[in-house]
Amino acid sequence: MTVLEDAQILWDYHQMHHEPRNTDIAIGLGSHDIGVAEHTADLYHQGRFPLIVFTGANAPTTIEVFPRGEAVHYAERAIQLGVPDDAIIIEPHATNTGDNFTRTRELLDSKGIQPQSATIISRPYQQRRAYATCRKLWPELDVVCASRLLPLLDYIASIGDQDKVINMLVGDTQRIWVYADQGFAAPQVVTPDAMSAFGRLAAAGYTRRLVEPTTK
Repeated sequence: MTVLEDAQILWDYHQMHHEPRNTDIAIGLGSHDIGVAEHTADLYHQGRFPLIVFTGANAPTTIEVFPRGEAVHYAERAIQLGVPDDAIIIEPHATNTGDNFTRTRELLDSKGIQPQSATIISRPYQQRRAYATCRKLWPELDVVCASRLLPLLDYIASIGDQDKVINMLVGDTQRIWVYADQGFAAPQVVTPDAMSAFGRLAAAGYTRRLVEPTTK
């Protein structure tokens, strides 16, 4: 297997393949990928939801790109793309995926908003982890996952850094079982192909985004 072949296996594993449908809100998860905001805007214009929550502070991978915080920059990009600012709520404090959901829920509760369904928009390779985290922390919320519909090579080209994307893929894969074991996320089946690809890529040195088993 080549590095890109193994990366493709992980890429495919993380896709949830949910059918798009209308929901009460969207939750756009902050990251280094401005495409999350752009895809959220696209779905808003399709009428998929009337309200968007962009959630995210900063991480080491985003502080230079989004110095005012991920959610703030996402909101600005969505407004540039024609989303009205009164359709956007900014949650600027979350520093991890669990925070994204708990802080979003608390913020909506404070505004008297209690959605029954949500579209979770994330990086393509974060879909499964986002789904598992939401199932654990907000189990009554009916969710559908969405991301930009890009092949792996096109996504790498859009980010401009193959090593970064593959390291993130490997890290998100490990987090599937580590966070489930720690109680941060609902368990997910890890296919043998995905586990083998993860092992080969980690052995090849794609370890920058791995976490210790006791670290969130």
